[in-house]
Amino acid sequence: MRTNRSTALAAVVLAGLLTVTAACTKGDGASWQPGGQQGGQSQEPPQPETKASATITSPAAGASDVPASTGIAFETKEAVETTVSLKSADGEEVDGTLAADKKSWLPTGALDYGTTYTATVSATGDDGKTATAETTFTTMPKPANLVAVSSFLGDGAVVGVGMPMIVRFGRAIAEDYRDDVQRRMTVRTDPPQEGIWGWTSPTEVHFRPKTFWQAGTKVHYKLQTGGLPMGNGWYGRNDLTVDLKIGPSLVMTVDNKTKRMTVTKNGKVVKTIKVSLGKRTTPSSSGTMVVIEKKRKTVFDTFDELGPEEGYRTNIDYAQRLTWGGEFIHAAPWSEGQQGSVNVSHGCVNVSMKDGAWLFEQTRIGDPITVKGTERKLQNGNGWTDWNMSFEEFAKMSALPLTG
Repeated sequence: MRTNRSTALAAVVLAGLLTVTAACTKGDGASWQPGGQQGGQSQEPPQPETKASATITSPAAGASDVPASTGIAFETKEAVETTVSLKSADGEEVDGTLAADKKSWLPTGALDYGTTYTATVSATGDDGKTATAETTFTTMPKPANLVAVSSFLGDGAVVGVGMPMIVRFGRAIAEDYRDDVQRRMTVRTDPPQEGIWGWTSPTEVHFRPKTFWQAGTKVHYKLQTGGLPMGNGWYGRNDLTVDLKIGPSLVMTVDNKTKRMTVTKNGKVVKTIKVSLGKRTTPSSSGTMVVIEKKRKTVFDTFDELGPEEGYRTNIDYAQRLTWGGEFIHAAPWSEGQQGSVNVSHGCVNVSMKDGAWLFEQTRIGDPITVKGTERKLQNGNGWTDWNMSFEEFAKMSALPLTG
């Protein structure tokens, strides 16, 4: 009996379905289709997709052991506005800067070690609609091998127009990693001036402008090297920022032919000084140097270098170092009779006590001096010799190509 009742019920349902179908069929046999008209009302058309799109390329979703120096790399299409947000697991927002090409974003400082972060990239199209991409990653534990990063100059320094910005590393940076390090080194100047970083050694890199700094320039440089891979399992220990100022333009020029130093300040000759340069057996170096350090009083002791026959130990006033090899500008009262006419020094630029005192008060670390016409050329690297070569030659020491 249960089977017969089920069969009858199915027949009733099927008949009902056939009736409904017939009611939706026009006399000409055309049937109703989705999106057509029914009862005089129209269906809403499907909404168009968002024009813009965003894809995060690095760090990968779920990545671990990510360097604390990481930035966010991404790709967008049809975007008129792009924003990036980075938050730690507890919701703390991380400040950062969008690159000029709008393809990457860099935090203002190194991220915390062993911490999970979520990055969100939002791309808004000209239709006003926004597409987003998201990635969550975890930074590496604090590494054991860290490289200290330091600046020769500190905040508030006032230096000469030939002063290079000098950054030092606690160990040699592998050559294959120098370009990555250099990308994290930025310089801003007011007023703007073209310049570039150059590696003077595996542990030291200098920045110099194309021509001498303009007097009064404000210089800000920043290294985002904290947590940055530096090769062979080593990572940058710290970030670094320095703000300083360039002083008046004081430039010294020495001509061996006339035995005179010409001192210009802000483009005007302010003094001409008689000098005695290195004698023929110990000539002064010809080239462009800068003042490395200043000592009001010091002692020159060359016995270890020159031996008991040629060595000497002498008290010196108003000493200004020019080379690591021992060339200075300094007062030499014993040679005042020869200054302006005969070279009698061991390679230094000898001046009178009076002129030495005056010059010492005028100069700053980084003030340039060019010596011309001597028997020996300045060896690059013997002092801060960044200006002893053309800008194009200096740029060859950069790990990145010169642009602009």
